[in-house]
Amino acid sequence: MSELRLILGDQLNAGHSWFRQRDPAVCYLLMEVRSETDYVRHHAQKVLAIFAAMRRFAAALEQAGHRVQYLRIDDPANRQSLAANVQACLASGVFSCWSRMQADEWRVESALQSLQTDLALPCDVVDSEHFLNARDALASAFRQRVPRMETFYRAERQRWQCLLEPDGTPMGGRWNFDTENRARWQGEPAAVDWPQGGHDLRDLWATIRQSGIQTLGEPDAEHCRWPLTRREARTWLQHFITHALPHFGRFQDAMSTRSSTLFHSGLSFALNIKLLNPREVIEAAVGAYLAGKVALPSCEGFVRQILGWREYVRGVYWARMPDYRTLNVLGAQRPLPGWFWTGETQMACLREAITQSLQTAYAHHIQRLMVTGNFAMLAGCHPDEVDAWYLGIYIDAFEWVELPNTRGMSQFADGGIVGSKPYCGSASYMSKQSDYCGSCYYAARDRHGERACPLNSLYWHFHARHADRLSRNPRLAMPYAVWRKLPETEQQATLKQAEFYLSRIETL
Repeated sequence: MSELRLILGDQLNAGHSWFRQRDPAVCYLLMEVRSETDYVRHHAQKVLAIFAAMRRFAAALEQAGHRVQYLRIDDPANRQSLAANVQACLASGVFSCWSRMQADEWRVESALQSLQTDLALPCDVVDSEHFLNARDALASAFRQRVPRMETFYRAERQRWQCLLEPDGTPMGGRWNFDTENRARWQGEPAAVDWPQGGHDLRDLWATIRQSGIQTLGEPDAEHCRWPLTRREARTWLQHFITHALPHFGRFQDAMSTRSSTLFHSGLSFALNIKLLNPREVIEAAVGAYLAGKVALPSCEGFVRQILGWREYVRGVYWARMPDYRTLNVLGAQRPLPGWFWTGETQMACLREAITQSLQTAYAHHIQRLMVTGNFAMLAGCHPDEVDAWYLGIYIDAFEWVELPNTRGMSQFADGGIVGSKPYCGSASYMSKQSDYCGSCYYAARDRHGERACPLNSLYWHFHARHADRLSRNPRLAMPYAVWRKLPETEQQATLKQAEFYLSRIETL
């Protein structure tokens, strides 16, 4: 009797124990389905890259001697949903049982659990063998109490004996070197470009278009640059460790019109579809530090993103879903401005970040948090709309990692489960961390006036309208103290300016 094993598009883990032995009684099922392309409107490069990576993974399995059934998006037998296709395969009578890995998204896991209940055949659910923490154990711990990320991160460092001295103290005498990782990039050293893969996916793109899938952004189908195989992902990792990691830490919060990548790795897509394992990524970074090729602040800052933040948000997600996706403690109701889908705004920082995202399906974490996310929170945009935009536009966005980052860290819609305060800023922050303001229509120094930067008045309007909730937060004592010291005439002029901008938000 045969067993059907389901592999999802974000489960391309060649190191999984499933693949250690060839078994002619096992058939692996992969599928391209509209239920996954259509639940939000995804970036064209995201759909292209995932489909292309899946096809290459399936071909590699076959080459290794495994049985594979692959349903392409235009296959007449494709019922266009995970559950319906699995049900059809099992109804053939060929298989006596089926297996699957745990899904990373609550939506998919729920659908597959319902399918298990409906089907008479037994189903074995196994770990994806990717993350550093078991999903259910982490979720159980976080249901009791969600720790602050820094507390979790230190515990993970100790658990995995990462960047520790023999006596258990942190190397360098500090757990966190974030204060040394906030330099503005002025053009030196030269930014590091990512490896150029240049995959020609025009035929696949034509199939996607013919299938009726609606996308956003530019497909770049002739020169898809994203890693689509484990070998390519490992090349990206080594390139980052050798060329970019030495400068990553210092400039990780910097933004520039001259480079969209700076010294960031671009590895999140390969990690999130499991072409790379987080352990090997961490080990590569730590190995470079121990070999004297990378300074500790750069190494630690990068390790914190993988060992700390990535595992942490997954814990929050699985502990608090499905209620987490409905949280909106600040009562934000405004739709996202239409220029979030075009980049056509006079605000240089938003124009740069959105246009880059539409062109490349990528923006680094500060562009997401302190540019697009910052504006959305200050303007009071509904977190449902913000979630859908982030989940769709970024190539590395899957709900388990996107939702806590957006609804929690970026929008503070969870009321402080993820972040201890709202992370927002005015033009002052933008001027310190980027060169965006120099080419902007608006004046970064002005709170009100004809060309006053909208971020300035919106920043104070946000704090004023949420004072009942936020003014008692000790981490916000300084901005509220500054606000109270402003003359009442200045306060009123600033608030009036913000309300004017909010009334014409589509034309900013």
